[in-house]
Amino acid sequence: MTHPHGSWFRSYVPRPAARVRLFCFPYGGGAASAFRGWAEELPDSVELVAVQYPGRQDRFGDPSPTGIPELAEEIVRALGPRFDVPTAFFGHSMGGVVAYEVARRLRPRFPSPLALLVVSACRTPADRHHAGLRFEEDEMRAYIQSLGGSGAKALDDEAVWQLAGPVIRNDLGWTEAYRYLPGAPLTCPITAVAGDRDPAATPQDMELWKNYTIAGADTHVLPGGHFYFEDGLPRLAALLAGKLTAADAPAPAAPAPAAPTSSAPTGNRS
Repeated sequence: MTHPHGSWFRSYVPRPAARVRLFCFPYGGGAASAFRGWAEELPDSVELVAVQYPGRQDRFGDPSPTGIPELAEEIVRALGPRFDVPTAFFGHSMGGVVAYEVARRLRPRFPSPLALLVVSACRTPADRHHAGLRFEEDEMRAYIQSLGGSGAKALDDEAVWQLAGPVIRNDLGWTEAYRYLPGAPLTCPITAVAGDRDPAATPQDMELWKNYTIAGADTHVLPGGHFYFEDGLPRLAALLAGKLTAADAPAPAAPAPAAPTSSAPTGNRS
Protein backbone atom coordinates (compact mmCIF):
# COMPACT_ATOMS: atom_id res chain seq x y z
CA MET A 1 0.00 0.00 0.00
CA THR A 2 1.18 3.51 -0.77
CA HIS A 3 -0.04 6.99 0.05
CA PRO A 4 0.65 8.78 -3.25
CA HIS A 5 -2.08 11.35 -2.59
CA GLY A 6 -1.05 12.35 0.93
CA SER A 7 -2.43 11.52 4.37
CA TRP A 8 -6.05 11.91 3.26
CA PHE A 9 -5.95 9.18 0.63
CA ARG A 10 -5.01 5.50 0.39
CA SER A 11 -4.23 3.58 -2.78
CA TYR A 12 -4.04 -0.12 -1.90
CA VAL A 13 -3.33 -1.11 -5.53
CA PRO A 14 -1.54 1.84 -7.20
CA ARG A 15 -2.19 2.06 -10.93
CA PRO A 16 -0.25 5.07 -12.23
CA ALA A 17 -1.23 4.26 -15.82
CA ALA A 18 -4.96 4.12 -15.04
CA ARG A 19 -7.25 6.12 -17.31
CA VAL A 20 -9.91 6.73 -14.62
CA ARG A 21 -9.60 7.48 -10.89
CA LEU A 22 -12.31 6.52 -8.40
CA PHE A 23 -12.29 8.18 -4.97
CA CYS A 24 -14.26 6.16 -2.39
CA PHE A 25 -15.77 7.79 0.71
CA PRO A 26 -16.41 5.52 3.74
CA TYR A 27 -19.64 5.16 5.67
CA GLY A 28 -20.03 6.46 9.22
CA GLY A 29 -17.73 4.66 11.63
CA GLY A 30 -15.74 3.33 8.67
CA ALA A 31 -12.30 4.02 7.29
CA ALA A 32 -10.33 3.74 4.08
CA SER A 33 -9.68 0.07 4.81
CA ALA A 34 -13.37 -0.62 4.11
CA PHE A 35 -12.39 -0.51 0.43
CA ARG A 36 -9.37 -2.81 0.72
CA GLY A 37 -9.80 -5.53 -1.88
CA TRP A 38 -12.16 -3.52 -4.10
CA ALA A 39 -9.47 -2.55 -6.60
CA GLU A 40 -8.91 -6.19 -7.54
CA GLU A 41 -12.55 -6.34 -8.66
CA LEU A 42 -12.10 -3.38 -11.02
CA PRO A 43 -10.29 -3.30 -14.38
CA ASP A 44 -6.67 -2.18 -14.54
CA SER A 45 -7.82 1.01 -16.25
CA VAL A 46 -9.32 2.20 -12.92
CA GLU A 47 -7.31 3.35 -9.91
CA LEU A 48 -9.27 3.21 -6.65
CA VAL A 49 -8.26 5.78 -4.03
CA ALA A 50 -9.94 5.50 -0.61
CA VAL A 51 -10.50 8.60 1.50
CA GLN A 52 -9.19 8.40 5.07
CA TYR A 53 -11.11 10.65 7.44
CA PRO A 54 -9.23 12.03 10.46
CA GLY A 55 -9.51 10.44 13.90
CA ARG A 56 -9.28 6.77 12.91
CA GLN A 57 -6.73 4.05 12.15
CA ASP A 58 -3.42 5.64 11.10
CA ARG A 59 -4.97 9.12 11.48
CA PHE A 60 -6.18 8.49 15.02
CA GLY A 61 -4.31 11.50 16.40
CA ASP A 62 -5.47 13.94 13.75
CA PRO A 63 -8.15 16.41 14.90
CA SER A 64 -11.64 15.75 13.62
CA PRO A 65 -13.52 18.45 11.68
CA THR A 66 -16.56 19.85 13.45
CA GLY A 67 -19.04 18.57 10.86
CA ILE A 68 -19.61 17.26 7.35
CA PRO A 69 -19.34 20.69 5.62
CA GLU A 70 -15.99 21.31 7.31
CA LEU A 71 -14.84 17.78 6.43
CA ALA A 72 -15.78 18.41 2.79
CA GLU A 73 -13.81 21.66 2.73
CA GLU A 74 -10.70 19.90 4.04
CA ILE A 75 -11.02 17.12 1.45
CA VAL A 76 -11.38 19.67 -1.36
CA ARG A 77 -8.16 21.35 -0.22
CA ALA A 78 -6.40 17.98 -0.04
CA LEU A 79 -7.58 17.01 -3.53
CA GLY A 80 -6.11 20.14 -5.08
CA PRO A 81 -5.63 19.77 -8.84
CA ARG A 82 -5.64 15.93 -8.83
CA PHE A 83 -8.00 15.65 -11.78
CA ASP A 84 -5.45 14.76 -14.47
CA VAL A 85 -7.66 11.84 -15.60
CA PRO A 86 -11.45 11.42 -15.58
CA THR A 87 -12.41 11.26 -11.92
CA ALA A 88 -15.44 9.81 -10.15
CA PHE A 89 -16.63 9.71 -6.54
CA PHE A 90 -18.28 6.77 -4.76
CA GLY A 91 -19.80 7.29 -1.32
CA HIS A 92 -21.66 4.77 0.82
CA SER A 93 -24.22 5.84 3.45
CA MET A 94 -22.72 8.87 5.27
CA GLY A 95 -19.95 8.77 2.67
CA GLY A 96 -22.52 9.57 -0.01
CA VAL A 97 -23.35 12.88 1.67
CA VAL A 98 -19.66 13.66 2.15
CA ALA A 99 -18.95 12.88 -1.52
CA TYR A 100 -21.85 15.09 -2.60
CA GLU A 101 -20.69 17.99 -0.42
CA VAL A 102 -17.17 17.66 -1.86
CA ALA A 103 -18.56 17.53 -5.42
CA ARG A 104 -20.66 20.68 -5.03
CA ARG A 105 -17.59 22.54 -3.73
CA LEU A 106 -15.52 21.57 -6.78
CA ARG A 107 -17.68 23.38 -9.33
CA PRO A 108 -16.59 26.93 -8.55
CA ARG A 109 -12.92 25.93 -8.22
CA PHE A 110 -12.21 23.71 -11.21
CA PRO A 111 -13.57 23.46 -14.79
CA SER A 112 -16.12 20.59 -14.47
CA PRO A 113 -13.63 18.23 -12.83
CA LEU A 114 -15.95 15.38 -11.85
CA ALA A 115 -17.10 12.81 -14.40
CA LEU A 116 -19.54 10.92 -12.15
CA LEU A 117 -20.93 10.83 -8.61
CA VAL A 118 -22.08 7.42 -7.32
CA VAL A 119 -24.14 7.47 -4.13
CA SER A 120 -24.87 4.21 -2.35
CA ALA A 121 -27.43 3.45 0.38
CA CYS A 122 -27.72 7.16 1.12
CA ARG A 123 -30.83 9.33 1.23
CA THR A 124 -30.63 12.67 -0.50
CA PRO A 125 -29.34 15.59 1.61
CA ALA A 126 -32.78 17.18 1.92
CA ASP A 127 -34.50 13.88 2.77
CA ARG A 128 -32.22 12.62 5.53
CA HIS A 129 -33.88 11.34 8.69
CA HIS A 130 -32.23 12.26 11.98
CA ALA A 131 -32.28 9.46 14.52
CA GLY A 132 -32.52 11.80 17.52
CA LEU A 133 -29.68 10.01 19.26
CA ARG A 134 -28.57 10.93 22.77
CA PHE A 135 -25.28 9.15 22.06
CA GLU A 136 -25.57 6.73 24.92
CA GLU A 137 -23.60 3.55 24.36
CA ASP A 138 -26.53 1.13 24.28
CA GLU A 139 -28.44 3.42 21.94
CA MET A 140 -25.53 3.71 19.52
CA ARG A 141 -24.96 -0.04 19.55
CA ALA A 142 -28.63 -0.65 18.77
CA TYR A 143 -28.60 1.82 15.92
CA ILE A 144 -25.52 0.28 14.30
CA GLN A 145 -26.96 -3.20 14.77
CA SER A 146 -30.15 -2.10 12.98
CA LEU A 147 -28.11 -1.36 9.85
CA GLY A 148 -26.63 -4.85 9.81
CA GLY A 149 -23.37 -5.82 8.14
CA SER A 150 -20.25 -7.55 9.38
CA GLY A 151 -19.09 -4.42 11.18
CA ALA A 152 -22.15 -4.48 13.43
CA LYS A 153 -21.44 -8.09 14.38
CA ALA A 154 -17.82 -7.23 15.18
CA LEU A 155 -18.97 -4.62 17.70
CA ASP A 156 -20.19 -7.42 19.97
CA ASP A 157 -16.52 -7.79 20.89
CA GLU A 158 -15.92 -5.33 23.73
CA ALA A 159 -12.32 -4.71 22.68
CA VAL A 160 -13.49 -3.76 19.19
CA TRP A 161 -16.13 -1.45 20.64
CA GLN A 162 -13.55 0.35 22.78
CA LEU A 163 -11.61 1.18 19.59
CA ALA A 164 -14.54 1.85 17.29
CA GLY A 165 -16.96 3.49 19.71
CA PRO A 166 -15.37 6.96 19.72
CA VAL A 167 -15.24 6.99 15.90
CA ILE A 168 -18.89 5.91 15.65
CA ARG A 169 -19.91 8.57 18.20
CA ASN A 170 -18.05 11.23 16.22
CA ASP A 171 -19.56 10.23 12.87
CA LEU A 172 -23.09 9.90 14.23
CA GLY A 173 -22.59 13.40 15.62
CA TRP A 174 -21.70 14.59 12.12
CA THR A 175 -24.80 13.03 10.57
CA GLU A 176 -27.16 14.21 13.32
CA ALA A 177 -25.88 17.79 13.05
CA TYR A 178 -25.87 17.90 9.23
CA ARG A 179 -28.39 20.24 7.65
CA TYR A 180 -28.71 20.58 3.90
CA LEU A 181 -28.28 24.05 2.44
CA PRO A 182 -29.90 24.21 -1.03
CA GLY A 183 -27.72 25.35 -3.90
CA ALA A 184 -27.07 24.90 -7.58
CA PRO A 185 -27.37 21.33 -8.92
CA LEU A 186 -24.30 19.38 -9.95
CA THR A 187 -23.21 19.32 -13.58
CA CYS A 188 -21.99 15.71 -13.53
CA PRO A 189 -24.20 12.61 -13.81
CA ILE A 190 -25.32 10.84 -10.63
CA THR A 191 -25.72 7.08 -10.26
CA ALA A 192 -27.66 5.94 -7.20
CA VAL A 193 -27.34 2.37 -5.88
CA ALA A 194 -29.73 0.78 -3.39
CA GLY A 195 -30.05 -2.57 -1.67
CA ASP A 196 -33.48 -4.06 -2.28
CA ARG A 197 -33.89 -4.84 1.45
CA ASP A 198 -32.42 -1.65 2.90
CA PRO A 199 -34.98 0.15 5.09
CA ALA A 200 -32.59 3.07 5.71
CA ALA A 201 -32.39 4.09 2.03
CA THR A 202 -34.99 2.40 -0.15
CA PRO A 203 -34.88 2.35 -3.96
CA GLN A 204 -37.63 4.99 -3.90
CA ASP A 205 -35.50 7.17 -1.64
CA MET A 206 -32.55 6.81 -3.99
CA GLU A 207 -34.61 7.85 -7.01
CA LEU A 208 -34.73 11.38 -5.57
CA TRP A 209 -31.05 11.94 -6.38
CA LYS A 210 -32.20 12.84 -9.91
CA ASN A 211 -33.12 16.26 -8.47
CA TYR A 212 -29.49 17.05 -7.63
CA THR A 213 -27.97 17.26 -11.10
CA ILE A 214 -28.67 18.72 -14.52
CA ALA A 215 -26.56 16.03 -16.21
CA GLY A 216 -28.86 13.04 -15.78
CA ALA A 217 -29.23 10.35 -13.12
CA ASP A 218 -30.05 6.67 -12.89
CA THR A 219 -30.85 4.25 -10.07
CA HIS A 220 -29.74 0.63 -9.72
CA VAL A 221 -31.10 -1.87 -7.21
CA LEU A 222 -28.91 -4.76 -6.06
CA PRO A 223 -29.82 -7.68 -3.79
CA GLY A 224 -29.20 -7.08 -0.09
CA GLY A 225 -29.58 -4.70 2.80
CA HIS A 226 -27.73 -1.55 3.83
CA PHE A 227 -24.37 -3.26 3.25
CA TYR A 228 -25.51 -5.12 0.14
CA PHE A 229 -21.99 -5.25 -1.29
CA GLU A 230 -20.64 -7.49 1.48
CA ASP A 231 -22.25 -10.49 -0.23
CA GLY A 232 -22.24 -9.09 -3.74
CA LEU A 233 -19.13 -7.01 -4.39
CA PRO A 234 -18.64 -8.45 -7.92
CA ARG A 235 -22.10 -7.17 -8.90
CA LEU A 236 -21.33 -3.67 -7.64
CA ALA A 237 -17.85 -3.73 -9.20
CA ALA A 238 -19.33 -4.70 -12.58
CA LEU A 239 -21.77 -1.80 -12.34
CA LEU A 240 -18.98 0.63 -11.41
CA ALA A 241 -16.70 -0.69 -14.15
CA GLY A 242 -19.37 -0.10 -16.77
CA LYS A 243 -20.05 3.43 -15.54
CA LEU A 244 -16.36 4.30 -15.31
CA THR A 245 -15.66 2.92 -18.77
CA ALA A 246 -18.37 5.22 -20.10
CA ALA A 247 -16.83 8.12 -18.18
CA ASP A 248 -13.51 7.42 -19.90
CA ALA A 249 -15.05 7.42 -23.39
CA PRO A 250 -14.39 10.59 -25.40
CA ALA A 251 -17.45 12.78 -25.50
CA PRO A 252 -18.60 14.54 -28.67
CA ALA A 253 -17.94 18.24 -28.80
CA ALA A 254 -20.81 20.25 -27.39
CA PRO A 255 -21.48 23.86 -26.45
CA ALA A 256 -20.67 24.80 -22.87
CA PRO A 257 -23.75 24.48 -20.63
CA ALA A 258 -25.50 27.64 -19.59
CA ALA A 259 -24.83 28.89 -16.09
CA PRO A 260 -27.25 27.31 -13.60
CA THR A 261 -30.19 29.46 -12.55
CA SER A 262 -32.38 29.21 -9.52
CA SER A 263 -33.35 25.59 -10.32
CA ALA A 264 -31.72 24.29 -7.17
CA PRO A 265 -32.59 20.88 -5.76
CA THR A 266 -35.91 20.96 -3.98
CA GLY A 267 -37.09 19.27 -0.84
CA ASN A 268 -37.69 19.93 2.82
CA ARG A 269 -34.66 20.69 4.90
CA SER A 270 -33.69 17.94 7.26
